[in-house]
Amino acid sequence: MRIGEIAHLAGVSTRALRYYEEQGLLTSERTPSGQRTYPESAVERVRLIQQFFTAGLPSRTILQLLPCVDTGHASPKAFELLASERNRITAAMADLAAARDALDRMIDIANHPTPEHCPALREPAWAPYNPADATRTAPGPTAARFASATLITM
Repeated sequence: MRIGEIAHLAGVSTRALRYYEEQGLLTSERTPSGQRTYPESAVERVRLIQQFFTAGLPSRTILQLLPCVDTGHASPKAFELLASERNRITAAMADLAAARDALDRMIDIANHPTPEHCPALREPAWAPYNPADATRTAPGPTAARFASATLITM
């Protein structure tokens, strides 16, 4: 079967098939004119590879698991590898949940600003402009308030 047929039957792009070959996940034969041809069994293999990707596995891990698929025997190392990938995904999910929670707090502060979180709401919010402050090497109170207020309100 040619690359376009496999792609259509497996529901992937021809680019994906070329990538799978580059990664060693799939093999093809070449015609004398250089076109790729695949056995009919490639459709099932591509679908399996897609399932592995959907499960969050990187191609290097899939490559390590495919010999178990080919032989029909999973080694203890394969199970360890799957457990390790699951732990990696679980940790990533926890990190994303923490980032989401931090963003929720920031959204709440933006919707309900208080003087504690927003220097622009403090009294006095702004000091009158003093040209002498602009010539100082270190930022004066006015510059510090402006910088702080700018960061919070952006």
